[in-house]
Amino acid sequence: MTAHLTRIKSRLSIHAHRKVRGLLEGEYAAVHAGRGIDFNDLREYVRGDDVKDIDWKASARSRQLLVKRYVAERKHTVLLCVSTGRSMAALAGVGAGALAGIGAESAAPTSKRELAVFVAGVTGYLAVQHGDVIGLVHGDAERRHVSRPGSGELHLERLLGEVYDAITADGPPGDLTALLRHVVRTIRRRTILLVVTDERAVTEEQVRLLRRLAAQHEVLYLTLGDLDPTAPVLADRRLLDIDAGVEVPAWLRRDAQLHRELATLVADEAQEMRRRLDQLGIVQERVRDLDGAVTAIFRLLERHRHARRR
Repeated sequence: MTAHLTRIKSRLSIHAHRKVRGLLEGEYAAVHAGRGIDFNDLREYVRGDDVKDIDWKASARSRQLLVKRYVAERKHTVLLCVSTGRSMAALAGVGAGALAGIGAESAAPTSKRELAVFVAGVTGYLAVQHGDVIGLVHGDAERRHVSRPGSGELHLERLLGEVYDAITADGPPGDLTALLRHVVRTIRRRTILLVVTDERAVTEEQVRLLRRLAAQHEVLYLTLGDLDPTAPVLADRRLLDIDAGVEVPAWLRRDAQLHRELATLVADEAQEMRRRLDQLGIVQERVRDLDGAVTAIFRLLERHRHARRR
């Protein structure tokens, strides 16, 4: 069995409570509610049919009410849009158990690279389970790459491998603006677009690009949280700043006031990002660690489903 999907499936089985089973068994499909667009044939009107489906011209010719029938459009294209700059090689958050002082295992931070592969993999796996096709666009400040949509677990595994291999600590910095611009220019077919990034703010240029994308695609937005270097559980660990290439000083990491100020800053940034994306009609979730990733993806799909019904 393929490596990335094996780990994703094993973690999904751990989280297989009612809501996650619902995602795997059909609630995912409800995210894409709506009538298919392909006309099939005509049949006689029966009580309860939607009057909007009546074909008035055909009814006049046949002297009886006829309604149009459509073939349901069930196959969708899911496009994973992953920022793969070097900051994604840094550490994400620690598990909730570690923060609560439960167990040393969950105290090991997860890399954002692993987290990006996981959230993209869970979304892709749900698509595969429902017969959809999955594509990938990823990139950094120097290059962008598009992989054509395909189906099946082997195809998804190759895409996840591309994401994993593209993220390196010595690679170019990330550039979400350039990546979104590339999607606007190159992706013409309507997709369900999942943006995966670790950027903590949305710029004016990104707002403009996301507005254009939301007019054509169904856009979902997942933000990967950064590791808090001042967290007490990490006090004895050696931490490096990926972008600066230097070690984070121990004295700075043990500053309680800095810990509180950083937490406030991160919360304010997250609230502002949520506000700006809400204005665009784009649902967003923040993923900090593997422990909460499945639940965050479920919330994202559930919020998107309800948003489209309003």
